[in-house]
Parts: sequence; structure tokens; C-alpha cells
Amino acid sequence: MTTKHHMVTLYILGKRCTVPDDLTIMRAMEYAGFRLVRGCGCRSGFCGACAVVYRIQGETKLYSALACQTKVEEGMCVGRLESFPINKKDYDINNLPLAGNVVGQFYPEIYNCIHCNACTKSCPQGINVMKYIALAQRGDYEGCAEESFRCVACDICASRCPVKISHSAVSLMVRRLTGRYIAKKSAHLDKRVQDIEAGLYDEELERFMHLSDKEIHRLYEARDMER
Repeated sequence: MTTKHHMVTLYILGKRCTVPDDLTIMRAMEYAGFRLVRGCGCRSGFCGACAVVYRIQGETKLYSALACQTKVEEGMCVGRLESFPINKKDYDINNLPLAGNVVGQFYPEIYNCIHCNACTKSCPQGINVMKYIALAQRGDYEGCAEESFRCVACDICASRCPVKISHSAVSLMVRRLTGRYIAKKSAHLDKRVQDIEAGLYDEELERFMHLSDKEIHRLYEARDMER
């Protein structure tokens, strides 16, 4: 028996499309004939590559979302944010001092924040972006790293920021500093790295490389969960 789908009409990149209402925006684009050659990474909400903005006809509010995680709605008008340019600085994490708020030295624009909260309102992950920028301003790297941990670097926040803060770059730098200098060292992780470098897992890794996707999925679901 064929299942009948309720259809909705929306506009994707200016093209009028009629698609089943149970599709995500990304699936709707493919259904409508768009060929996705970029901006469609993990399809699971982790990579941040599929950032979109949209309005609903008749509304003034501008929404932001990840296309792979957001279902279509009647009257949507969808646009894409492809690789929004941010101010990403080069540095050697092993030669950065923690003193003197080095993050503020690399990204002085964080002190220009006007607390409009546009970044937080636009975040598809529900992160309090304005809060973690405030923590970065104060040099609270550990707090900032914790607050920004779920950032997927879609950079929607940066596209909405009136003072041009590159939020994801700040978050990444802070998390790297925290991991390098602040977080407690994991003895069992160091031991595992040493074992890998010594070649103790070469045979197992070689076998893993030849497994099918189905077998890898089964192993993942059956893995031991560390608490």
C-alpha cells in the first residue's frame, strides 16, 4: 500500500518547490532536484556545514538552523550560508602563555561585544554564545570551553554579529588552551596513545579498515560505554 504524504510548498534559493512535509530542508533540496556538492557533511547535526536561514511567509522573524536537522514548513523561504568567512588566526598552541588573556590578544574584537544577544538567539545548538564570549573576555578559559563545547562551527552567530566577532574561532582556541594546559591529564588515554604508537593495535586497525558500514555500526552500538 502506497503511503500518501502531505505536501508543503516552500521556496529554496528562490525556487518554488512542493515537497513532502516529513522531509528535512536538506532532503527537500534533494527531492526538488538540487545537487548538493558542498554544505552537506555529516547529515547528523555535528559538522555545521549545512547552515541555512529562512523566513516563513507573512512573518518578519529571520530563523537560522541546520538544514539536516530542521523539517520543512509551509511557506518557508530558505537561503544558505555557505562557508561564512571568519577571522581565524594562526598560532602554535604549545607556545601560548595563559597569562594576560592571550585569547583577547588574538581576538580583541571580543571586547567590542554590545550584548545584543543576536549570537545566542541564532545558534541552532541552543548554546549561550554571548555568555561564553563574556567568559573569554574575563579569561575564564575552562568555563568558556564548557559553555561552548557543543559548538559545531556553523558560524551563523558570526553572520549575525554587528561587531564581527568570530565566535567559533574563539571557542576553538579556548578549548585547545583548556585541553593543553588546564584539563586534568588522562593517564589511561596517554597509555592508549603509547600503545598505538608502539603498533599494538596495527592488526586490529587493519581489520577494521575492511569492515562494512553495517559491521562498523553494529560494533559501535555494542561498544563498552565509559562512565
